[in-house]
Amino acid sequence: MTADIATTAGAQWFALRILSGQENKVKTHLERFKKTEELDDHIFEIFLPTETVSEVKGGKKFTKVRKLYPGYVFVYIKLYDTERRVIIEPFYFAKNVAGVIGFVGGEKPAPLRQTEIDEIKTRVEAATGKEIPKVSFEVGEEVEITDGAFSNLSGRVDEIDPARGKLKVSVSIFGRFAPVDLEYWQVQRASEG
Repeated sequence: MTADIATTAGAQWFALRILSGQENKVKTHLERFKKTEELDDHIFEIFLPTETVSEVKGGKKFTKVRKLYPGYVFVYIKLYDTERRVIIEPFYFAKNVAGVIGFVGGEKPAPLRQTEIDEIKTRVEAATGKEIPKVSFEVGEEVEITDGAFSNLSGRVDEIDPARGKLKVSVSIFGRFAPVDLEYWQVQRASEG
């Protein structure tokens, strides 16, 4: 929901440091109250980058939303006037939201480079609609299968397909090794069991 170029002239991306676990609350507060404080012409976007991760606990697969940068919320805001002086209203509004520690850079906040925010947004877009496994595996690593037809067997990782979240694992069946295609969540490291 980025505003048009004429309106956002002078706006830059800044990082707000947030108390642990308060990121969603801060984002909601900023979005909700910028209208009532009449700061729509200063605050244009509030961004909390997340991805969906999957993990297995107790033999069951769980998915959850994980913050890519815990302790930070990114704000596209017009914070400086043409003489590079801090504009008081948006500065104190954002800084005084419950859960905000302050801007990165303190009293003279340091803007992020556009390339930095573009990289973060690209990562979020790439992860949208996909589950990222909480653990990653390496070729040659020993794993135990925790789900499916080969449950309770051990094997060795032969191939990894991170884009699809799949592994090819060699499993010993009747004294011979056979390749088995599995999803990340169907296995765990042999040392974890």
